[in-house]
Amino acid sequence: MRFFGVILVLLLALVLLSFTVGRYPVPVETVLSILGAQFLPVTPDWPPETEAVVIGIRLPRILAALLVGGALSISGATYQGLFRNPMVSPGILGVSAGASVGAALAILLGYGMLGIQSFAFAFGLVAVTATWAIGATMGKRGDPILVMVLAGIIIGTLFTAFVSLVKFVADPYNTLPTITFWLMGSLASVELPDLAIAAIPVSLGLAVLLGMSWILNVLCFGDEEAKALGLETGRLRLVIILCATMVTAAAVAIAGIIGLVGLIVPHLARMLVGPDHRVLLPVSTIMGAGFLLAVDNLARSLFEVEVPLGIVTSIIGAPFFLYLLNRTRKAWT
Repeated sequence: MRFFGVILVLLLALVLLSFTVGRYPVPVETVLSILGAQFLPVTPDWPPETEAVVIGIRLPRILAALLVGGALSISGATYQGLFRNPMVSPGILGVSAGASVGAALAILLGYGMLGIQSFAFAFGLVAVTATWAIGATMGKRGDPILVMVLAGIIIGTLFTAFVSLVKFVADPYNTLPTITFWLMGSLASVELPDLAIAAIPVSLGLAVLLGMSWILNVLCFGDEEAKALGLETGRLRLVIILCATMVTAAAVAIAGIIGLVGLIVPHLARMLVGPDHRVLLPVSTIMGAGFLLAVDNLARSLFEVEVPLGIVTSIIGAPFFLYLLNRTRKAWT
């Protein structure tokens, strides 16, 4: 419990710091006054543009970073436990590639932000449904987990090809840059109504995954042990995959493709608190929220032009990924 308290305090401090940093710096006391004025009758002694920056721009972005980072991290921790492989990420079943197709198609058709998010969410679920159908059909003749992972790779490759096709037929001067920027991942255009919509599937998925964390512990020992304890492994695995996919699809729908968050953060959390998913899942969620918020602060503060989140997370995550590969290789030998 003490560890939970420490990381929560650090997360709250990071949230407060995030309101102050940027190309328009705001003092901490001003931030606290503006936030307090939303709930208490306070006479404003700050410029209107300052409140617009804090409430209209930075508040939705901070909340989005917390939501997306936590969603990707708990999804990654769930998949890693379910497939018993620390190299697994939330996109293993094709949800990211499917969401990319949906978003690219919506941009090509000229839809607004709501249409882009809806298409991304729907196509992400379609991709995972196809992966699950292939795994359920062909997995009867072999290892179901291995077959599902291979099916996810194939479905992901297929949907990536569809993204390339959409980009090929898109207008190279207007539509194509928009698609390309979305695929890099960003929180720049997120607004509070977008968060309200995305928070519904994320909250539902988080609640179910946290509630089933003890079941995930049992599934990690294999199907035979789980069935010996009276668990319906097939149905439970389907529910867990559905919830993790729903959480990932909602996160990708509002933020685009942000790589390596769901891979490195759960592994770091496992190194700190161990493999017990009753502890690992909430810790991964909190650490993922803080990690993406810190990365977003860097992305919008380092340069005059904002750097897409997917680029920053890849630059930061790649060295750790190499370390993970080296550690895994030593475990094999």
